[in-house]
Amino acid sequence: MTEVSVIIPTYNRADFISECVQSVLAQTLPAREIIIVDDGSTDATYNILNDLGFKSISTPKTVLRYIFQENQGVSSARNLGIKEAKSEYIALLDSDDLWLKGKLDKQVIAFRGDIQHRRLCHTEEIWVRNGIRVNQHKKHKKSGGNVFQSCLKLCCISPSSTMLHRSVFEDFGFFDEDLPACEDYDFWLRYSSKEEVIFINEPLIIKKGGHSDQLSGVHWGMDRFRIYSLEKILNEPDLKLDYRIAAIREIILKMEILINGSQKRKKKVYAKTLLEKKQYWEDSLRRCFND
Repeated sequence: MTEVSVIIPTYNRADFISECVQSVLAQTLPAREIIIVDDGSTDATYNILNDLGFKSISTPKTVLRYIFQENQGVSSARNLGIKEAKSEYIALLDSDDLWLKGKLDKQVIAFRGDIQHRRLCHTEEIWVRNGIRVNQHKKHKKSGGNVFQSCLKLCCISPSSTMLHRSVFEDFGFFDEDLPACEDYDFWLRYSSKEEVIFINEPLIIKKGGHSDQLSGVHWGMDRFRIYSLEKILNEPDLKLDYRIAAIREIILKMEILINGSQKRKKKVYAKTLLEKKQYWEDSLRRCFND
């Protein structure tokens, strides 16, 4: 039987965490373990999880583990959970999202039937904002196979929808703990530059949005973090030429947007730095065609 460890990082999500955990316990394929890494919560998170049985004890089907750390960010919490996991497969879940029944089962079946032996599977999703179901934009359309070009624009894989073979982290490393946001964009970019993904075209998660503590609402200029990730991938010496050209074009586009935003915010020094970087990448793009 394929074993799955579920990793849930959380921080002050007492209003969401119980329903999130219950959606895992209701799966048709029981997880081997559910590991919750509390990233320094100061609300009632611990009390709620304690009532649910998260005391590092075993139930007949699933081990429930609670790990507390001082606040270090979502990447640190998620990475700690992954490193503690015991199973062959790792399923990620954000503490404000929910799984629909059969999510784990269908992903395990997808892995077993995949003749290409791909190591990352994600699914379609339902979006709920402030309690109301909303439609996704075309730019958020999910797909399988080679998704690198799609990953350049924005995060096209939701962490809560993913299941990965644990060897992925051995080969690609973990989530970048220097990133306060867009750490998922960074990871999928690294992975998709080398390997393809499995996609289940069926909504198997509910992705919640609209609450004030979401990272996209906390940080201005999210493209700052995406540019950082694009620079990282462009420094990879073995990046395919067509990927390199596409990534350079995308980083130039994101820099133009950020330069305009920085100038409006009167961040003149930062805007000047971006202009210099933009010139560098424009020169690099020309060299790609001249070499």
